[in-house]
Amino acid sequence: MAKVRVKLNRSGVKALLKSAEMKAVCEEHANAIRARCGDGYESDSYTGKTRVNAMVWPSSAKARQDNANNNTLLKALK
Repeated sequence: MAKVRVKLNRSGVKALLKSAEMKAVCEEHANAIRARCGDGYESDSYTGKTRVNAMVWPSSAKARQDNANNNTLLKALK
């Protein structure tokens, strides 16, 4: 078996992690998780220093209680 060496293009990887396409993928996953959680949850995404980030959180008191009692966000990750 031959050994394969892969050398990543650091600037290319950095550009990929901060690209609009990656943001769309992250938003798609966050929206799917939010939909599985039900009412009272919100999602958002932003571009940080090194990569795109997406988040889902309970935005109402009822959703916060639901998440505390049932780990709704963890279960929605599948």
